[in-house]
Amino acid sequence: MIEYHNPEASTSVEATPYELSLSVTGRAGLKLGLLANGFPDSESFLEELGLALKELEPGVELMSFNKGNASIAAGEELLAEVTQDCVGVIAAYGH
Repeated sequence: MIEYHNPEASTSVEATPYELSLSVTGRAGLKLGLLANGFPDSESFLEELGLALKELEPGVELMSFNKGNASIAAGEELLAEVTQDCVGVIAAYGH
């Protein structure tokens, strides 16, 4: 007989669903940021994601950003630039 072990540990922190979203369907001129975290290939991944997104929604405008160092939070200057120019952002990790 095979027995399976569930590796999920119990936790005292209640799960909170992520509720932020932005509809991009049919919104020409909508500017979205693609934020790479600085890991190798995070920019390449976002480039490919951007191409796929443009196929689905050709009117969406994409802007690329890179925080340059995966071990630190995005700086105030970068965040200001992203929020000034974009109504939403897709952040990605790469390896």
